Amino acid sequence: MQNQLLNTINSIASLKKLNQKELSILTLELREFIIEAVAAKAGHLGASLGVVELTIALHYVFNTPKDELIWDVGHQAYGHKILTGRKNQFHTNRQKNGISGFPKRTESVFDSFGVGHSSTSISAALGMAIASKLKGDLKKQHIAIIGDASIASGMAFEGLNHAGVTDCNLLVILNDNAIGIDPSVGALKQYLTNVKKGTQKQDNIFEALNFNYSGPIDGHNLSLLISELERLKTIKGPKFLHVITTKGKGLRQAEENQVVYHAPGRFDAKTGDLYSKEITVQPPKFQDVFGQTIVELAKQNNKIVGITPAMPTGSSLKFMMDEIPERAFDVGIAEQHAVTLAAGMATQNLIPFCNVYSTFLQRAYDQVIHDVAIQNLPVVFCLDRAGLVGEDGATHHGVFDLAYLRCIPNLHIFAPRNEIELRNIMYTAQLGLQHPIAIRYPRGRGSIIDWKQPFTKINIGKGTCIKLGTKTAILSIGSIANNITKALELLENSSSFSHYDMRFVKPLDKNLLHSIFKKYNTIITIEDGCIKGGFGSSILEFASEENYDNKVYVKGVPDNFIEHGTILELQKSIELDPKSLSVFFKKMAG
Repeated sequence: MQNQLLNTINSIASLKKLNQKELSILTLELREFIIEAVAAKAGHLGASLGVVELTIALHYVFNTPKDELIWDVGHQAYGHKILTGRKNQFHTNRQKNGISGFPKRTESVFDSFGVGHSSTSISAALGMAIASKLKGDLKKQHIAIIGDASIASGMAFEGLNHAGVTDCNLLVILNDNAIGIDPSVGALKQYLTNVKKGTQKQDNIFEALNFNYSGPIDGHNLSLLISELERLKTIKGPKFLHVITTKGKGLRQAEENQVVYHAPGRFDAKTGDLYSKEITVQPPKFQDVFGQTIVELAKQNNKIVGITPAMPTGSSLKFMMDEIPERAFDVGIAEQHAVTLAAGMATQNLIPFCNVYSTFLQRAYDQVIHDVAIQNLPVVFCLDRAGLVGEDGATHHGVFDLAYLRCIPNLHIFAPRNEIELRNIMYTAQLGLQHPIAIRYPRGRGSIIDWKQPFTKINIGKGTCIKLGTKTAILSIGSIANNITKALELLENSSSFSHYDMRFVKPLDKNLLHSIFKKYNTIITIEDGCIKGGFGSSILEFASEENYDNKVYVKGVPDNFIEHGTILELQKSIELDPKSLSVFFKKMAG
C-alpha cells in the first residue's frame, strides 16, 4: 500500500469529501503509516493504532479545529497529528527540534490542550465548554477522549462530578481497551468489563452522574462511530460515549503483547517483529536495580511493601508483584492515593516503598507535605526518571524534584551516584528511619556491571570525596557525577579540581561543606535538576548563612522548559554533557 489516499489528505476539508468506502481505505493507510513511522523512529505505537477509526470519525463529523478535541493522554494522538497537517513532519516525531510526541498548543491549532500526563481532558474540555457558553456560542462542541486507565484517576472523577451538574456542550468518549501502559486495575475496570459482557447488574455509573450515556459500541466500526457521533452532536448537555477498542489494532504483535508494543522502540515494519538484540553484558537499568533490590530486601523483611501508580513495568515493581504479589500494589493512575496509602501503611509500622516517576510525584505534592511530612511518617519515595528523560520532553523531565522537595521539613533527599549507592540507600531505609526519604535516580542504565554487592549502611547526611585536587571544588548530586568524571578525564591536567559527591541534598553534610569552603576559593555545583531552588541553591544558602564569600558557580537545568531530544542532545544544549563541562572546567582553570 502506497498511502495513495492518505497523501491526498492535506486538510480536514479534504477528509470530509471522502465517501464511506474511501474512509475505510484511509483507516488501513493511516495504520500502515503509523506502523512504518514508529518502526523507523520509535515512539508510542499501540494507543494510536487502537483509535484510528475513532480519530477519522471525530474529524469527519466535527468541525475541527473550531470544535475542540482533547486527547487523554497524547499517546493516542499520532493519527490526529498526521491528519492535521503534520504528516510530512512526522518523521521528526520526538526528535530534537522536531514535532512533539504529545499534543501541543504551540504546534497546531488542532491541538486544543497540551496533554503529557493523564486524566486532565475532562476538566480542560469542561473549562472550554463553560467558556463557550459564557460567550454565547452554544453550537461549539467540546470532546474529551479518555482511556479507561485514565478515567479511574481522581481528577477525571472530579471533572465528571462537576460536568454532570452543568448543561454545557461536553462529550466524553471513553476509549475502553482495558490497558493503559500496563493492564488497567481496580473496581472501575471490573465494572467496565462487566458492562462489556452485559453482566453489570447495578445502575450505570455515568448516568448516575447525569451524563447522557450511550454504548458500549465497537470502536473499529467506522460507519457506526460516524452515525453515533452525528446523533450525539444534536444532543445538548453532558454526554458520554463508551467505545470498545483494541490497543495495537492492525498489528498482530501489538495486539498480542500490548505492554511491550505500547512503546516498542524500533522494529521491523514488514513483519512487526522486534529486532533481536545482541546479547552483551551491560550495566543494569536503575529501575531494575530498584526492582530486584526491593524483592531481595522484602524477602528478608516482611514489613516492606511496594506501591506504584500504574507503572509496574516502567518502575520494575513488576518483579515484586510477580514474586510477592500480596505485598506489591499497583493502584492505577492515582498518585495522590498512592502517597496517602503509603502514609497509612507507615502508621501501622509497615515500610512502604512508594515508587513514582519524578514528574508524576508533582501530582501528589499536597499529600507528600500533609500526609507524610507533617506527620513525619517514614515513607520511602523512590523517584524514577529523575533529571532529563529524553524524547518525552517537557512534561516528563524529572528536573523539579530537588527544588520542590527541598523546602519540605522532615524530608530527607538522597541521589545515588550509581547502582550500588541506590542499592545501599534502599537497604539503609528499611533498617528504620526517623523521617521520610526521597531517593531520586535517572532513566536508563547505570555504569557498573557487578552491582550486586553485599549491602552497606549509608550514613544519613554524609557526602564523600571522589577526587582530591588543589584549587577548585566541584560539588555534585546523583548520577551527573559520571559526566563530571568523564569531563575531568578529558582535561590534560585536572589536578586543580576536587570532586565531591554530596549524596544528600537534605540534610546537607555541613561538616564537609565547612572544610570545602575553608580550603577552596572557587566552588562549582552541578546538578541535573533546575537551578532555581535546587541543590546549588542549597549550597548558596549555606554559604550565606555561614558568611562565606567564596566564588560559587551553579550549573544545572536553566529556568525554562526543556523540550524533547535524546538525553545527550539535551545535555549538550544546556552544557551538562562531558565535553561541554570539560570546556567549562578548562576555562575555570585558565
